[in-house]
Amino acid sequence: MEKRYNPKHIETLLYQNWEKSGYFKPNGDVSQESFCIMMPPPNITGSLHLGHAFQQTIMDVMIRYHRMKGKNTLWQTGTDHAGIATQLLITRKISEEENKTSQDYDSDALIKKTWQWKNNFNSIISHQTRRLGSSVDWTRERFTMDHGFSDAVKKIFIILYKEKLIYRKKSLVNWDPKLCTAISDLEVENLEQQGFMWYIRYHLANGVKTSEGKTYIVVATTRPETVLGDTGVAVNPADIRYQSLIGKFLVLPLTNRLIPIIGDKYVEISKGTGCMKITPAHDFNDYDLGFRHQLPMINIFTCTAHIRDRAQIYDTYGQELNNCDAIIPLVFRGLDRFEARKVIIKEIKKIDLLEDIQTHSFMVPYGERSGVIIEAMLNTQWYIRMTPLAEVAIQAVKSGEIQFVPKQYANMFFSWMKNIEDWCISRQLWWGHRIPAWYDPSGNVYVAYNEQEARIENSLDVDLPLTQEIDVLDTWFSSALWTFVSLGWPKNTPELKTFHPTHVLVSGFDIIFFWIARMIMLTMHFIQDDNGKIQVPFKTVYITGLIRDDEGQKMSKSKGNIIDPLDMIDGISLEELIKKRTKNMIKPQLAEIIRQRTKKQFPCGIEAHGTDALRFTLASLASTGRDIHWDMKRLKGYRHFCNKLWNGSRFVLMNTEQYDCGFLGGELELSVSDRWIISKFNYTAQAWHEALNHYRFDLAAHILYEFTWNQFCDWYLELTKPILHNGTQSQLKGTRNTLVNVLADLLCLAHPLIPFITEAIWQRVKVIKHISDETIMFQPVPIFSESRIDNESIKDIEWIKQVIIAIRNMRNKNHIPSTHLLDLLLNTNSDHIINRIKNNYHLIKALANLKTIQIVPKDSNHPLAYNQSIDDADLLLPLENLVDKNIELNNIQSDMTKLETIIKQIRSKLDNKNFIKLAPEAVVIKEKKRLKDCELKIAKLIEKKRLICAM
Repeated sequence: MEKRYNPKHIETLLYQNWEKSGYFKPNGDVSQESFCIMMPPPNITGSLHLGHAFQQTIMDVMIRYHRMKGKNTLWQTGTDHAGIATQLLITRKISEEENKTSQDYDSDALIKKTWQWKNNFNSIISHQTRRLGSSVDWTRERFTMDHGFSDAVKKIFIILYKEKLIYRKKSLVNWDPKLCTAISDLEVENLEQQGFMWYIRYHLANGVKTSEGKTYIVVATTRPETVLGDTGVAVNPADIRYQSLIGKFLVLPLTNRLIPIIGDKYVEISKGTGCMKITPAHDFNDYDLGFRHQLPMINIFTCTAHIRDRAQIYDTYGQELNNCDAIIPLVFRGLDRFEARKVIIKEIKKIDLLEDIQTHSFMVPYGERSGVIIEAMLNTQWYIRMTPLAEVAIQAVKSGEIQFVPKQYANMFFSWMKNIEDWCISRQLWWGHRIPAWYDPSGNVYVAYNEQEARIENSLDVDLPLTQEIDVLDTWFSSALWTFVSLGWPKNTPELKTFHPTHVLVSGFDIIFFWIARMIMLTMHFIQDDNGKIQVPFKTVYITGLIRDDEGQKMSKSKGNIIDPLDMIDGISLEELIKKRTKNMIKPQLAEIIRQRTKKQFPCGIEAHGTDALRFTLASLASTGRDIHWDMKRLKGYRHFCNKLWNGSRFVLMNTEQYDCGFLGGELELSVSDRWIISKFNYTAQAWHEALNHYRFDLAAHILYEFTWNQFCDWYLELTKPILHNGTQSQLKGTRNTLVNVLADLLCLAHPLIPFITEAIWQRVKVIKHISDETIMFQPVPIFSESRIDNESIKDIEWIKQVIIAIRNMRNKNHIPSTHLLDLLLNTNSDHIINRIKNNYHLIKALANLKTIQIVPKDSNHPLAYNQSIDDADLLLPLENLVDKNIELNNIQSDMTKLETIIKQIRSKLDNKNFIKLAPEAVVIKEKKRLKDCELKIAKLIEKKRLICAM
């Protein structure tokens, strides 16, 4: 082995060999239990971030763990076509590289360009996944728009349509005016914003007056541009100010349309003026309110959120009304919504209808992708009826057939599912699964795989022109089919039979409804086993926390605090890191802030840590908490851990390679240290399995760290040295055999978390053990064995460790050089301890660097000595010949003088009433603790002085 651990020298070559050798594929033994994980497909548009690395580490730990348990294991991988994100990216590329817009191409040309880009770009994500050590079966990689997936998506759509679970209607949706498409709630980010509340007078019609004698009421709004689409004003029926007005009419400002005043308990009496304008076509709450009271819906916006020349008016069921006034005043036509706001306020002021303007803070919906304000827009879309599907899914979680880890996330699932609404599945994009529906000139809809089938199934005349729906399906629709379609559905493939339902889904809490719940619903609707029993998509949902930076901030490009996992693996210079973080930053001011923040956080860039250190860090952070704070210091610490394992392994190999280690027979004598480490490892394996079986990856990492660093590398290797230097042949064989066996088992235990370093070391260890297997990946994972436990050896070694630590502490405390041979007096009457000393005399003597060990009875006289008690024994180091009396007294006096000065300063502060009054409580507490610590140190120095003076 190389003297220095260098992950760059081993990781890439090892992964290439693993993949080339086909180790990641299922073993094909269907007689064995299967285990399958579906990797959530990352979007093809981007690169993997720390959250991906976190989840992939967790998944790979489970996959490698179950693979080593002999199971027929599959980790299915693939990527998602990411409709909106991909279309945005291609549009940007066309603009930057060709100085054109997407309008310069027809949809077929755009789709062709996107496929070309996808085929080139997909390698970036797969490269990152490989660098993370993810042992996915690359031969089965899928894409949510590959040929087989597209056919399955069409089939699902057609079946749901024929079952009347898919329908088409005009309804209110989140509309992105920049992308000109409906988007899901997940793609909307609500941000608090400072703005204005405008108070507008609405005059009462037909001479009606309020109880106060006014001819108008005042309506407050943050969006005066939507006044043009008002179809009513609501008040609370219990509001005595307006009770008499319910059923009367108002004259809508600027259009002079008459709109009714309605009563509804939804209106809060104390909020605003108590009068709420209703714009059903441009507000979700107004839509529900308008539906309850059968108010018409007036759409005043184009798809780009400009004021229309003529309004579109519909009844509550989305049927167009032609007998209503759809005229929009000329002055507003064609204006952008925010320009229209200014003009409308100006016109309202002209006719003296503006009562007041006040500053106001409110939440504004922004498109996550486009960055523009989202409009609630009336649009014809395709929907899935969710209530029938939800009932089955809820029962699956209630019954425990699907379990959430941690359990509290099941409550989030139930909360969403019990209030479920129909799902809008259509998007107005050119990239995605085009909806398999055709229209004739009369607007009749025919759903089929293709136009020919639509004609045959519906006996349509060959001359009847048909036009295919131009909308595509929401990306979440195809990804909701991921678990079974990626295994070959609708064909009844061997993989589908073997690996479905899958076992664990690893995901974030933010997409429990948008992806996880939809997978459960659609899978349970379509998939059954051979006995007709409905199948769930997975048995366990493991929800990870959200990784935040060291300041607790969510990682995002705009904050400039995202860390690329590959940068932590391979390292990156400060200059390159700044360049990466500020790339495509439009605002120079923001770029400068990010530049300065990066310089402060990483003044020398990021050093290389290797994949194993990153994986171990991520596993150690996988607690049950919702938020996970990233800490670069932990990553550095676990890089040291990998180095510790490497150096410890080198020690083992140096003392076992080319030596007889007892694997070919012969007498073996196991020392107490050998029996101790075997026992400790067994208990470690037991705790490690317990942690992993309960998805406590953080505990598994801690257990592994504790044993490797503190028990094996620090203590056991030290305990072996006396035998390796002076042992008999049988003792040498026993210790060398134990060194190799425990190291080999430790590597197998650690392999799921840190696969590269364990494989590299195991390749050397297997030669000593005469193992012919090619990889550690298929070695049996060590399990607990009662027969390998020797509790007496544990007690003996743990006591010996205490003795050695106590002697070393006395050396350090009293400035005695570690090379100085000491005489130890052991003051005890315990036969058990006396026997323990006799049995391990040479071991204690060697490790504590002692000249002699003398046992003296408890009641006997002994010379003045430094002492420390352990159980029923006192460890005594006689002072004679250990210290120079005068030098030691001078040192003690010097230390006491320094401490007394500090004590005086602290007491002066604490006696100052202004300090006690003005200083923060935490500062006062800290000063009191410092005083107590200094007084304790003084007391110890006084005792030490007494002992030395008595010499």
